[in-house]
Amino acid sequence: MTNNNILSRLRNNFDLDDSKLVSIFGQSGLTVTPEEVSHWSKSEGEEGYVKMTDSRLASFLNGFINEKRGKKDGPQPEPTQQLTPNMIFMKLKIALNLKAEDVIEILGLVDVDVSERELSTLFRKPGNKHYRVCKSPLLESFIQGLELKYGDGTG
Repeated sequence: MTNNNILSRLRNNFDLDDSKLVSIFGQSGLTVTPEEVSHWSKSEGEEGYVKMTDSRLASFLNGFINEKRGKKDGPQPEPTQQLTPNMIFMKLKIALNLKAEDVIEILGLVDVDVSERELSTLFRKPGNKHYRVCKSPLLESFIQGLELKYGDGTG
């Protein structure tokens, strides 16, 4: 799953038009143009497609947290230069104010069975002995579950 694909699926699921995406990026401190958003929203191979960097997706996710939860006082977090599926999963969980039970329910919508204990290993710091790498298919299943829970289900 590419950064562009993640942005497009979230865009469609939460009905975010170009101006709303520009606003969300702005909430993270990054100024982007509607043209940039349009290029990132295209499919690979489509004319005008531009590959979205990890730092741009991180900026979007930071802005999405601000959009959904409200902006914290003080300086905004710097966008991560290299995103992992664990980080993306965590930022979406934070933005949508999901508890472990909510995430388990969302994954259950796409027939993925995970325990609270297994889930907690994904959200630990990488140096923790109980940390587990989130595989891309699990992140993709989570995003598909979000489409079923929050979108129109046609994702």
